[in-house]
Amino acid sequence: MATEFPDPSTHHPLSLPDGTRFKALVFLKNMVTAPNFEVGAYTYASADQEPENWTSALAPYLNPGSADKLIIGTFCQIAHGVTFITSEANHRYDGFSTFPFAIFDGGIGTERPSLPQGGVDTVIGHDVWLGRGATVLPGARIGNGVIVGAGAVVGGQVAPYSIIVGNPGRVLRMRFDQAVTDRLQELAWWDWPIDVILANEAAICGADIASLEAAAP
Repeated sequence: MATEFPDPSTHHPLSLPDGTRFKALVFLKNMVTAPNFEVGAYTYASADQEPENWTSALAPYLNPGSADKLIIGTFCQIAHGVTFITSEANHRYDGFSTFPFAIFDGGIGTERPSLPQGGVDTVIGHDVWLGRGATVLPGARIGNGVIVGAGAVVGGQVAPYSIIVGNPGRVLRMRFDQAVTDRLQELAWWDWPIDVILANEAAICGADIASLEAAAP
C-alpha cells in the first residue's frame, strides 16, 4: 500500500518492511555539516553502512574554511563510495615540485608559493545519478540529468543528459536527442511542487515529453 511521500526535511526517508528506517540512506541536505556544502531537496545518498559523518565520507577535503563550494542540485542519487575531490585537495603543479611544503609548518590558508590559490566550485546539476564508486574531480560542472557510471572519474564540463563512463570519464552516449534535452531544461520539472511531480511520475520516468509539457504548471 502506498504511503505519503516523505517530507524533504526527513533525515532517513526510506522505510524497511518492518517499519524501521533504513539509516544508510539519507536526504543529504539534512545531514551535511559544512557551510560550503549545498544540497537541494530530495537528493539522497546511500551507503553499505551508515558513515559517522556524511560530509567527510563524501567530500573529505571540503573543510568549513575552504574557499570553494560543493553544490548539488535536487533529486540527485548518490551511490555508495562516491567521492567528491574538491579543490582544497589540489596541489600546485605549474612549478618544478608539487610538494605542499606550507601544510607542514602552519601555512594552510596563506599565500605560500607551494599552495595553489583560489579553488573553484564543484557543481552538480539536478536529477544526476552518480553510480557506485564514482569520483568527481575539483571544479567539475555536471549538467542536469547526467548519469555517471560506476567507478567513473569525472572532471570538467559535462553536458546535460549525457552518460559518462570510464577513467578518464568519457561520453558513452546522450540519453535523448538535443531537442528533447533542450525542452527538458526549459521545463525543469525538478522545480515543480512535489504533488505535481508525483502526479506526473509516469511522464517523467517514461520519457513522455508531450504529457510533461501538458502538465507543466
